[in-house]
Amino acid sequence: MKKIKVILLILGLLTTNIVVATKPRKPIESHIQPTIFSLTMVMIHDVVNPPAAARFYSYSMLSAQCILAAESKEVLNPKVYIKGFPSINANRPSEANANLAALYSILETGRLMLPSGFQLEADQQTLLEKWKNEGYADKEIKASVAYAKEISPQIVTWAKIDGYLKLSTLRRYRPLKGDAYWYPTPPAYMEAVEPNWRTIKPMLIDSAGQFKPAPPIVYSAEPTSDFYKFAKEVYEVGKNLTEEQRLIAAFWDCNPFAVNTSGHMSIGFKKMSPGGHWMNITSIACNKINLSFEKAIVLHSLVATTLMDAFISCWDEKYRSNRVRPETVINRFWDIHWQPLLQTPPFPEYTSGHSVISTASAEILTYFLGDHFAYTDDSEIYFDLKPRDFTSFRQAANEAAISRLYGGIHYMDAIKNGQAQGAKLGNFVLEKLKANGVKPFIN
Repeated sequence: MKKIKVILLILGLLTTNIVVATKPRKPIESHIQPTIFSLTMVMIHDVVNPPAAARFYSYSMLSAQCILAAESKEVLNPKVYIKGFPSINANRPSEANANLAALYSILETGRLMLPSGFQLEADQQTLLEKWKNEGYADKEIKASVAYAKEISPQIVTWAKIDGYLKLSTLRRYRPLKGDAYWYPTPPAYMEAVEPNWRTIKPMLIDSAGQFKPAPPIVYSAEPTSDFYKFAKEVYEVGKNLTEEQRLIAAFWDCNPFAVNTSGHMSIGFKKMSPGGHWMNITSIACNKINLSFEKAIVLHSLVATTLMDAFISCWDEKYRSNRVRPETVINRFWDIHWQPLLQTPPFPEYTSGHSVISTASAEILTYFLGDHFAYTDDSEIYFDLKPRDFTSFRQAANEAAISRLYGGIHYMDAIKNGQAQGAKLGNFVLEKLKANGVKPFIN
């Protein structure tokens, strides 16, 4: 009888050990999207402007990529394709898990760089608790966090030399005199956003002006002029929008600056940036095909750095041509009370930022994941907008571009030439990657 009890006790202990040892872990890839969205939420809180948001995403993702590249030669090293990328020095603790460290570093880099980065501390704690519940050992978690905290400060130190910290010392923007030039628009008449962004050091392109687009159509109040026709098109389209066109415009609004006024009261509405939208599209695509953790991090990093350079290129042209917005022209020519469907962003019109950055991002995603990648974009659910289905990244980029006409905030030449600008920039990045042997993730 005693022997039977002993055997049963041993079997019980063995069974218990088996349960603990095989405790299911959530796939590490599933943590990428919510981790990046944590950055997005803090940027929404801080009302981070679109160019700056792309910069924050870029450095945060590069920190994760660095950790994985040090772990495996199969992971693309940023030093290979980013000129001047620093040598990262860190001793990886033997207990550290590179994947955990990479995820944590995204939040840590954001914590160190974002104005309200301290808010990410709660997200970091939540991430640690998730890992503990998934069965990761305390030693492994602590070592991984320590490893990330060695890498992130080095990335942040490198970020300090890109010119961002000098922006506040540069000459402030003053509207130019003349009907052809941009002037702050209602309802808030906000001052120009990032007029000196062209001084930021790019990640991948050679210079801010490398992809200077064709000149904008020359301003003219003559009814027979091309400019007059472009402006009239915005006016007429805006008066006859279909319900589908309204939905498209709202879906791609991505305006962190929206202000509604009623009498003497002004109410601000916060949304994710255009770059944040494309970062989430990248996450959606990676999740759909269960892309490996390493490849997913690299792809997010490449999209982020491309976004950063696309904004630098676009902003270089915006403050060169300094073209007046449709709202100002339409109020001047035809209807003083006319308002666009979307609130006019506080910076010059040419070229369309959505057209440039969406097209560039789509080129990167198309190369790595294929030209017929169908997906459902639910990025805007948080803002009470229904998901939209797309058959490819390029289709999504085209819709994002034309949404600016529907929204009443861009002329068609800014949209078309912006798309051309973005395509050239995106393909330049891809040629650089191809030259270093980087191949598509899906053949």
